[in-house]
Amino acid sequence: MGRRGGMSAFLGASRIILGNPMFRAFLRLGLNSATCSLIDGGSVAEPGTLIHYSLLELEGVPLQCSLTARFFINFFNSIIKFSVRLLGGNIDDVKDALNIPGIRRGIETVLKGIALYGVTIPQMLPAPFMIVWDFTNMCNLRCKHCYRAAGKPLPNELTLYEKLKLVEELDRAGVAAIALSGGEPTIHPDYLTIVKALAKREFYVATATNGWRFADIDELKKAIDAGLNYVEVSVDSAHPRRHDDFRGVEGSWNRAVKALENAVKLGLSHAMAVTITEYNFGEVEDILNLAESIGVKRVVFFNFVPAGRGKDIIDLDLDPFEREELMRRLYREMKKRKIEIYTTAPEYGRVVIQMSRGKEVAPTHFVARGDPVTTAIAEFIGGCGAGRIYAAILPEGTVTPCVFLPIPVGNIREKPFAEIWSKNPLLNALRNKDNLKGFCHKCPYRNVCGGCRARAYGYFGDPLEVDPGCIYNYSAWRRLKESTIREREAAAHTIKPKITTAI
Repeated sequence: MGRRGGMSAFLGASRIILGNPMFRAFLRLGLNSATCSLIDGGSVAEPGTLIHYSLLELEGVPLQCSLTARFFINFFNSIIKFSVRLLGGNIDDVKDALNIPGIRRGIETVLKGIALYGVTIPQMLPAPFMIVWDFTNMCNLRCKHCYRAAGKPLPNELTLYEKLKLVEELDRAGVAAIALSGGEPTIHPDYLTIVKALAKREFYVATATNGWRFADIDELKKAIDAGLNYVEVSVDSAHPRRHDDFRGVEGSWNRAVKALENAVKLGLSHAMAVTITEYNFGEVEDILNLAESIGVKRVVFFNFVPAGRGKDIIDLDLDPFEREELMRRLYREMKKRKIEIYTTAPEYGRVVIQMSRGKEVAPTHFVARGDPVTTAIAEFIGGCGAGRIYAAILPEGTVTPCVFLPIPVGNIREKPFAEIWSKNPLLNALRNKDNLKGFCHKCPYRNVCGGCRARAYGYFGDPLEVDPGCIYNYSAWRRLKESTIREREAAAHTIKPKITTAI
């Protein structure tokens, strides 16, 4: 058996071994709270679960605990070490990963999910891995596809005090990563304060940006010093004028590219984000060449979703066969190039399995090469994560399943986030793929895909409907197009031409 990644072996072990009824009963004991002391410093760590302390010690943090806690920690970590080695992984990889902000918290969430719900496909979780926090509606660009139709800040956005309270609340809920988005989060006066507050509580802190502010390397340094772990900069064309036209402000391409250059120079984890439409469908190779020339390590091609201003350019959406061609092209490019290439289209999970003849899978939106354990992980992730492994919080505190799926499921000003996450009927419906409709319900790839729930809502007004971007749903796409044509023809017939009289 060849050596595989430690974390893939860890997750595989968690599902295969800890999902066993006997071990799951033991794992449930790990949900109990305890308090341990740090041996080297003598200070008392914040109270946490036994699972939390087990992962801390696995990472290498020396702890002094009660006899009961010590028994659990020793036995739990012995199981993990044995299981990872059994599955061909390296326990040192696991220890290194647990040192990364947010990873340990995310793994704790996975283990709590198995303890509470058993092994489910996809895995049910007591908290999302990630929150995409639309930090503000304020924005300095006017992008044609903006799902928020951002521009001016909303009059009822969360105050700084409310934002800091939300950070505490998401910490208690067990969320692992926070991605600050918008609008444009970096131009808001509260941005660095919140990055610091998130980093202090060991969230993995990410920012999605147009790059305008971070074109100044000193501004990016400030964010890194505050605790920023990852930046994603949007570039929608390899050609400056085309990007600027799409983004609505001259000079935005130059600043986005400079921001990426700064991230590369400073060694910050980063990605180039590209919303793929008919506008730039023919530029895939040029965009990847641009990324390589900058030194970018990761490119993410985002699915277009008809939300916000995006509804006005719905004709630019790819048809199912173009999207299929795109995903196959991205897979081939990934095999040729040294950079990481992802897409947020959940159908990519199916495409990778088909093109590799089952030898590779795509847990979430990336490819794990030649590792059979990741089949379990792909099903664990389960394709589209809206309402399952992530959620969105809007500038005024409204919670939605995804930033692209604007259905309010609660507001943190009225209910705790943990209550919204666990009790909302729509979120619970999205976690059960038996609720999907049409071909998505019976598709053999539904557990590694399941279709984009935001696109289903954007086109049909129902987040459980089929995703019309998949070739298996081409008939639904054709009906949408035919309906659009009929509506336009009907609208044209109702407009009476003006009658002018020649003089």
